[in-house]
Amino acid sequence: MKRMRRVYAVNLAACVLLLVQYLLGMVVNVYVVLPARHPGAAAADYFSGAAAGLAWLISAGSGWAAAHAALGMALAAAAIASAVLTWGRGSRAIAGLLVLGALAVIGAGFNGASFLDYGHAFSSMIMAGLWALALACYAAGALLAALACRPGPGSG
Repeated sequence: MKRMRRVYAVNLAACVLLLVQYLLGMVVNVYVVLPARHPGAAAADYFSGAAAGLAWLISAGSGWAAAHAALGMALAAAAIASAVLTWGRGSRAIAGLLVLGALAVIGAGFNGASFLDYGHAFSSMIMAGLWALALACYAAGALLAALACRPGPGSG
């Protein structure tokens, strides 16, 4: 029961952080113009370009875009950690949702880096779709954990 309460709290916190990330992304989308030329822009190698672009964005880019990128990387690390810590320790449905949510967060991050470096609108659209999938996974995980914490009939 105590473990399910922690799983509920982790999933609920993920939902809140994803909503904050969404709002930061909307501010960036509406108010920030990314320069066409910056470290990592149009890189021939995606991964080195993504690393250079993110390093530039966080250190010298717009504050809103830097916050969006930094929170995204923190979300990816937290999503991986929560999936690893939950795997094999209870509900397989919740563990599966956390793994799928982590994959969605990571995929959104890769598409965010792609948008930063190559500027294709479809990368932004994929990022938004994966954000929605991650939010759905963590909301469903919170619901399943909450249901598991409910006292059964005749227990109260």
